[in-house]
Amino acid sequence: MISRWFDVKPDALRMRSEGKSIRAIEKTLNIPRSTLSGWFRGVKLSEEQVTLLEQNRINQLQKARHKAVKWHNNQKKQHLIEAKRQSVISLKNIDTQNKFIRELALAMLYLGEGSKGDSGLSIGSCDPLILNFYIRILIEDFCIERNKIKCYLHLRNDQNPELLKDIWSKDLNIPIDNFGKVSIDNRTAGRPTYPTYHGVCVLYCGNIAVQRKLVYLARKFCEKIISKGAVSSAGRAFA
Repeated sequence: MISRWFDVKPDALRMRSEGKSIRAIEKTLNIPRSTLSGWFRGVKLSEEQVTLLEQNRINQLQKARHKAVKWHNNQKKQHLIEAKRQSVISLKNIDTQNKFIRELALAMLYLGEGSKGDSGLSIGSCDPLILNFYIRILIEDFCIERNKIKCYLHLRNDQNPELLKDIWSKDLNIPIDNFGKVSIDNRTAGRPTYPTYHGVCVLYCGNIAVQRKLVYLARKFCEKIISKGAVSSAGRAFA
């Protein structure tokens, strides 16, 4: 049986012998790759042609990757814009001046990041935003004085303790005199630190009563949400 592309076979063979890629021939003549592969079994390419085809393949692959990265970054940008839009909507429905909401927000943060021992309130982070939020709620809603908060830095081997104390002191508006002993992680020796990383700052104040309230509030809130979910599931099961 004569192939439906028989009339263009000579053109395909000529293009292949000239060193054209199967992909280029397929696109130009609109012939299936499987058919072309069969036709080209006997066509021998020179080393120069093989090298050129391989280089073209690599170039096309790099272009495809660049295009994929560009598309991915654009998608990520759009997702971030949408996330911000939804966050603004959610925030509009939250009364940030409500004492109970603020306490709950602090309690959930503390449950995840704070110390649960009996030594008192203690929380650490490398993000000044989180620590400033923590300090603000303690001062405004729990009447804890700023000068009662102590700071302890955990730094990498190549970081300057005095410089970082100054940076954190300004970021948190806490006097440098409130900064205690600095811990250095010698395991990081020989591995340079990113300039934007200022270590972990641990805030401490010995108010065990506030700590216990925050932990208890956060846990009871979690349990309440979980128990409501269980009740709702049971209700659907018997519906």
